[in-house]
Amino acid sequence: MNVSDFDYELPEELIAQHPNEKRDEARLLVLNREEKTIEHKIFKDIIDYLKPGDCLVINNTKVIPARLYGVREDTGANIEFLLLKRIENDTWDVMVRPGKKLKTGAKVNFGNGILKGEIKDVLENGDRIVEFKYDGIFNEILDKIGLMPLPPYIKETLKEKDRYQTVYAKYDGSAAAPTAGLHFTEDLLKKIEKKGIEIANVTLHVGIGTFRPVKVDKVEEHEMHSEHFYIKPEDAEKINNAKKNGKRVVACGTTSCRVLESVADKNGLVKPIESDTNIFIYPGYKFKCIDALITNFHLPKSTLVMLVSALAGRELILDAYKKAINEKYLFFSFGDAMFIY
Repeated sequence: MNVSDFDYELPEELIAQHPNEKRDEARLLVLNREEKTIEHKIFKDIIDYLKPGDCLVINNTKVIPARLYGVREDTGANIEFLLLKRIENDTWDVMVRPGKKLKTGAKVNFGNGILKGEIKDVLENGDRIVEFKYDGIFNEILDKIGLMPLPPYIKETLKEKDRYQTVYAKYDGSAAAPTAGLHFTEDLLKKIEKKGIEIANVTLHVGIGTFRPVKVDKVEEHEMHSEHFYIKPEDAEKINNAKKNGKRVVACGTTSCRVLESVADKNGLVKPIESDTNIFIYPGYKFKCIDALITNFHLPKSTLVMLVSALAGRELILDAYKKAINEKYLFFSFGDAMFIY
């Protein structure tokens, strides 16, 4: 399968540069994969497509202000760090720019020295393993000196930090937001629960690999980045009850989807677990757990376009994307949403 099979033309003006004024009033393209029909709705209409007994699975990870600007101790050169993943305690996997000269042992100071990082190792992909030293609480220092790690295609400044955060974000650890969840409001979630839909949480800390382009020509040759996740017992129980009762599991976002498909057995049942996943879902994959997906519109030739194509079929997805472009939907992280069922 060629990566180029998942390409499409997107006018630049359709890349959303800031969040919708009201979270739940973004547009919603509803794709019925059985009947191959498309409807154009508003996001809060999602409640009309969810049925009592369904289980909506959301990812409650929280984005950390993972972008840091500092200076090298020895040369005073400006350096940018992007925290990707905590390895253990104060040791992180970090993307650095410019990185070529940043060898093992180099030290970088941030916030006039309130945070110091030392390069411990250089990985094959160019990332660095960095150990941080500081006085106080790491996350409080990050809140003070770090910036939200917006994707590279967003050129405008984000005025309110919390708009790149879901309303249910709880556990620190992501280098990017699970963006399908940005459309939910607390009020909409209450209405969904009132209708008899169970809401289950999973936690997957989104890595920056989400934005890394696929660099091979053949889909099967791409290696996925690994991301840390966990499912708690009470949430596994809600998901399994829906499966056992013949109800649907609706994943909010590709991150929730990847967690569920990573752990589901052949009957679609999941277990409480903490682990890492590098699952790569592309056409030919047989879904075990999820029955429907809430998602945004994804970058051309990306692994996420491949994932939604695995669910609905490549031609149907590319046709839906073409219609969304004709209807001037907004794309990517701050863009409009899609419901595939």
